[in-house]
Amino acid sequence: MALSKITSITGRGVCVPGNDIDTDRIIPARYLKCITFDGLGEGLFYDVRRNADGSEKPHPLNEARFKGASVLFSGANFGCGSSREHAPQAIQKYGFRAIVAESFAEIFFGNCTTLGIPCLAASRGDIAAMAAAIDRDPSAVVTVDVAAQSVSVGGRAYPAAIRDSARDALLNGRWDPIGELIEGLPAAGAQAAKLPYMAV
Repeated sequence: MALSKITSITGRGVCVPGNDIDTDRIIPARYLKCITFDGLGEGLFYDVRRNADGSEKPHPLNEARFKGASVLFSGANFGCGSSREHAPQAIQKYGFRAIVAESFAEIFFGNCTTLGIPCLAASRGDIAAMAAAIDRDPSAVVTVDVAAQSVSVGGRAYPAAIRDSARDALLNGRWDPIGELIEGLPAAGAQAAKLPYMAV
């Protein structure tokens, strides 16, 4: 079964402001003990969203008006720190399908791409303008256009860049290396059958 081609993502947005938001903030280290990634969404930004007793702190993701948002906006160097794959997994399991930030940590960017999460970089000024538009109208339609390298909020488009290799992988359904390997198993088996030294 071919991987889906990811050309654009449309939904609503929410901004979690700040620079250098690291993976430990995105998903606290204690969640790394999980056996599967299922349920990781509940831990997304847990320590900055919840008090020790589980009650809510002031945080954009705790605001009812942003519930169901699928595009996450943030600042520079998003996803820095530990290379833990749990961070993009938690973001995806929470329901986010794309991230727009000023810049991304290298490994985090790669981990997101292999999950089919487009990460587009926009200027600080444009992110501030988009965040302000979302704050004024949380129901505004946000479209992350991977093909056109742009993000639109409420009909106004802003330029946003994505690395060529990631853009190509997303647009052509080649974003998951493991998925590609599994998809290629029949062809690999057929080729192996033709090789005399592979005969049992």
